Amino acid sequence: MDRDALKAQLEAIIYVSEEPVTLGQLEKALPEVTREELRAALEELVAAGRTPARGLEIRQVAGGYRMYTKTEHHEAVRKFVRSQKPPLRLSLPALETLAVIAYKQPVTQPEIKAIRGVDPESALATLLEKGLVVTAGRKEAVGRPILYRTSKEFLLRFGLKDVGELPTLEEFEELARASLGEPETSPAGEPPSEGSAEQTEAEAGNA
Repeated sequence: MDRDALKAQLEAIIYVSEEPVTLGQLEKALPEVTREELRAALEELVAAGRTPARGLEIRQVAGGYRMYTKTEHHEAVRKFVRSQKPPLRLSLPALETLAVIAYKQPVTQPEIKAIRGVDPESALATLLEKGLVVTAGRKEAVGRPILYRTSKEFLLRFGLKDVGELPTLEEFEELARASLGEPETSPAGEPPSEGSAEQTEAEAGNA
């Protein structure tokens, strides 16, 4: 198959897929194309998306390939999404709990409480409901507490190939606020306290 035609087909397939498209899935869909040809075409598509003239890019995330809006256009996309539908909301404690799980996973509820200093039960329930966190069995300890880890949805939301790509904790906090929305401030301009019920906006979709 002509390389340009192959890239066009791959781009179309990735565009319509709601989940990252794996090489295995592409091999089944395009049996006449070898894995090496698919990999080479995908690498060219990924590279092409990095050019300034493109508003979309294909990234390798969560074991496959998915189309995203480019980082430099997130604010414009975020404003558009906000104008079209109500935002998803996460509390600041939920964001902090998510950070603990991301960097300490798999981790138990008592371990999260020891780090944050407050009971994370409510925040955990929210993260489980939103699909950002999943259970990962039970720890071999007294009481066999449930272990928690980040989910595939977490990788998708933050555009990560795997948890090995997590940035530093400080960078993650910035990324979280950019991806899920800046926390509201108090009337004095200070950020809400750890136990505050103040809410932060979380964007849905790929923006």
